[in-house]
Amino acid sequence: MSLQALIDISRYYGSNPEYVIAGGGNTSLKEGSTLFVKGSGTNLGDIHAEGFVKMDREKLARIWEKQYPLDEDAREAAVLADMMAAKKQGEEHKRPSVETMLHDILPFAFVIHTHPTLVNGLTCSQDGEKAAKDVFGEDHLWIPITNPGYILALAVKKALDAYRERKGKPADIIFLQNHGVFVGSDSTDGIKTIYTKLIDTLDKKIKRKPDFSDKTGVYRDSEEIARLLAGFAGPHYRVIFERNTEFAGLTGDSSAFSPVSSAFTPDHIVYSGSDPLFITITDNSPLADQIRNAWNHHLDKIGRPPKIAAVQGRGIFGIGTSEKTASLALELFTDTAKVAAYSESFGGGRFMTKDKIDFINNWEVERFRSQAVEKT
Repeated sequence: MSLQALIDISRYYGSNPEYVIAGGGNTSLKEGSTLFVKGSGTNLGDIHAEGFVKMDREKLARIWEKQYPLDEDAREAAVLADMMAAKKQGEEHKRPSVETMLHDILPFAFVIHTHPTLVNGLTCSQDGEKAAKDVFGEDHLWIPITNPGYILALAVKKALDAYRERKGKPADIIFLQNHGVFVGSDSTDGIKTIYTKLIDTLDKKIKRKPDFSDKTGVYRDSEEIARLLAGFAGPHYRVIFERNTEFAGLTGDSSAFSPVSSAFTPDHIVYSGSDPLFITITDNSPLADQIRNAWNHHLDKIGRPPKIAAVQGRGIFGIGTSEKTASLALELFTDTAKVAAYSESFGGGRFMTKDKIDFINNWEVERFRSQAVEKT
């Protein structure tokens, strides 16, 4: 085992958008009393040794002995402070992944956490838990939707203990509802074997795959609408347009847009927002007036500009403070459309609950991650 093996497996999955998009996912390696864990705001696809944070496992273990405040903000601040204090000497300038505690409690040398679109078709579906048992039997854990960080690690710790007592071995596959999957093994080959089985098995269960063919960059007023949206958002905003067969169907009317009208996972919230704007277009008034009215209504209702605007009969517009963030918004919305299509095979989509969406929107950790992307 070596740090290079962790770098290689991290890049292997991090460079594949079917597993990881933007800054999503995190990985780790245990060597004695040291946990090497991905740093927050670091991209797995091109990660180097400096992208990992060396953590003291003895200090991390002591976190479980403490009692933290019940108040969410106070608790998260206290846990973060203790986790930062568990960094080894020389790592003071780094910030470990929010899932560090979860990585540490899994009894495997390598732990690889990703958000595969096919897997999230299962974890973000109405019948996901039952379908997981039908497809994979009992050799996995299913964790109901839980706020990331300490609370998630605590939920997994309790479930791991119960699983080990019941099965006599640790669980190496952990499905997280509305989030993704953790896979553990003592070798990178073992990690790849598990992931390959997961993806191949789920792929055979999918009844409909999204159709992103027939792409075009300009379509029926798209440039005018992009200029209008950028103007309403602010002087430094950029807007990118895309239309394809799948998007054409989703933008037929507000009802057709419903399956993608909220957020499936924290990554979707961070990069494409939890409240996409759908703009209904009629022939009764000027286009600019209709877009302005819809934009202002959204701001009044939500309190922040959308990262995605879907315009009836036109397509999808990604909105961001740069070309990169606008493109990421579109990329994550495309992932949302994929998850929605895959979830049809498991009873249809299940969005994150409002309280969990609000937690992510207001969580300092995710603001840090979002700001890290904007700076790169």
